[in-house]
Amino acid sequence: MTIREILNTTEHRTWKLPNEKWKFYQEWNNAIFLHWQVELSELKKFVPKELEIDLFDGKPWISVVAFTMEKIRPKNLPAFQPISDFDEINIRTYIKSNNKTGVYFLSIEGGKSLSCKIAKGMSELPYRFSKIKRTENQYESNNSEFNDKLNIQFEIGKGIKKKTELEKWLTERYALFQDTGTSINEFEIHHLEWPINKIDLKNLEINYPRFDKLIKNKPDIIQYSKGVKVIAWGKNKKEKTGYNTVYN
Repeated sequence: MTIREILNTTEHRTWKLPNEKWKFYQEWNNAIFLHWQVELSELKKFVPKELEIDLFDGKPWISVVAFTMEKIRPKNLPAFQPISDFDEINIRTYIKSNNKTGVYFLSIEGGKSLSCKIAKGMSELPYRFSKIKRTENQYESNNSEFNDKLNIQFEIGKGIKKKTELEKWLTERYALFQDTGTSINEFEIHHLEWPINKIDLKNLEINYPRFDKLIKNKPDIIQYSKGVKVIAWGKNKKEKTGYNTVYN
């Protein structure tokens, strides 16, 4: 599907596309989603007070998403594979801001050091380098600085024709909000609805010491997707003083 066709497919969104011209293209491919329901009191420790944590049936969630970033590029330039293609793991939660439902990253790891430096410099997102290795049925990462480890062995199952409301709530997010020292950066994105498959975990080893009260036991929901083509707009920087404080 062409970029124009993707931009013209919007019935699955809950708000309109931005009026401004888009700036970046990227693909999020072969994604593994691990979702946990967590306690709000613990999650608040990691989310800036300016952002409201989104809830499903009164409960917050976090997700570990392991995928391969490919073909990331500015609008009018070609992708450069040594930088544009790399494996990525993000740990995210779900928030609401400015009448939009989006995600907030607790952590982002990339499998190429230079790609992480460029991505962090341009976006101010919390990218850091980890050693990541993936094969057809395994995804493995290690970060000795933080003692973070992830090892997933899996088999891809059948496609899910009709997703539950919770499965849509966890995946269909078209905005990102991330804090810096003095501001909240807002990013809008667009893609087709995620195609979702069942997944059979053969083995899961996961250790993120900073988030050990959030990521524990087996995930409540696991999913696999072959991926989406993503259109992204530029960074909208808003001073923190311009936000209403959500939590005391």
